[in-house]
Amino acid sequence: MAGHGAEKHPHGADRLCGAGERVYSRAVRRGRVPRRDAEPVPCLLELALLHPDPDDMDFLVPTAPQEVMTRLLRGMYDEVSESHRRVGSAVAAFERYAGLGRQVQLSSAAGEGTAIRVLDGLSRIQAAMDEATEACTTEVLTVQPGGIRREHELTEGLHRALALRGRGVRMRDLYTHVARHGQGLLNYLELMGDAVEARTLDEVIDRLILFDRTVAFVPANADRTMALELRHPALVEYLVTVFERLWRLAIPLTAPLPDTGIEGISHREQSIAALLAEGHQDAVIAERLGISVRTCRAHIARLSETLGAASRTQLGVRIAQAGLDGAPRTAGAGAVSVPGAAGPGSPTGR
Repeated sequence: MAGHGAEKHPHGADRLCGAGERVYSRAVRRGRVPRRDAEPVPCLLELALLHPDPDDMDFLVPTAPQEVMTRLLRGMYDEVSESHRRVGSAVAAFERYAGLGRQVQLSSAAGEGTAIRVLDGLSRIQAAMDEATEACTTEVLTVQPGGIRREHELTEGLHRALALRGRGVRMRDLYTHVARHGQGLLNYLELMGDAVEARTLDEVIDRLILFDRTVAFVPANADRTMALELRHPALVEYLVTVFERLWRLAIPLTAPLPDTGIEGISHREQSIAALLAEGHQDAVIAERLGISVRTCRAHIARLSETLGAASRTQLGVRIAQAGLDGAPRTAGAGAVSVPGAAGPGSPTGR
């Protein structure tokens, strides 16, 4: 369907079709249009003249005509050596957009548009990330949720990371503890050298990328085919504060995870026990710790065996008795004897 629409609109922003110009003009005058109005003119989304409204995804908001003009002018300079014939039509387009710009007051709307921008589609997300990378001069902060980093995930942004390293930009990355067991991440960090510092936590927030504390990128849907580009100073500062607090709690990747102090129970099983005590289901625990549900249940089974619990209810009691529920311990609580606790030969897992 999308492909068919694209064939019917073989043009650029400098020479919109009649239907596209009518819908875009209406969007500029009204501030937004229903998404259904743009279905007959997919060119407006493809050319980024319309993009989803962050407050209501059923509506589309227009890119400011001034921004369109700037984009066209930049593209024209890039292509002028190859196609002089487009200069005339581009100039005419500038005049049309300039006329639209005089019809509305865009001062406040333009501020909102640049503060929060919805990036619809992987190509637009990648383009925005590349643009932010080129402008970055000082630091990049990232939060990478999930478990072991897959090779394609690490290589996807490798060109950006290498470009940043070449300019002396410092990078700090937060991962879950599970990521420590991925050889791909270790290879990536070895390649990047001192340019990247990594730390890990039991669990982290959703994906976050911050450039120079001025622009941030966060997912806008579950499958990460949409993203928000945030430039509002208050929003960005808030996200920086969240990152810095997580960073202080995290453990450097070069340091070992702390011992639980309970024989036969690993650090990961301690984290699972605390989440079980909070009443979370297996699937939720697995997602938060970046492991599979199957692996999570295997750890729960080992916890039950180590703590001598015959049921989930009894396991909850044993977790509390062992002080694995995260609750404050009273004096002498560390000497609690856990019935059925296994000896040195018990499997701990990772």
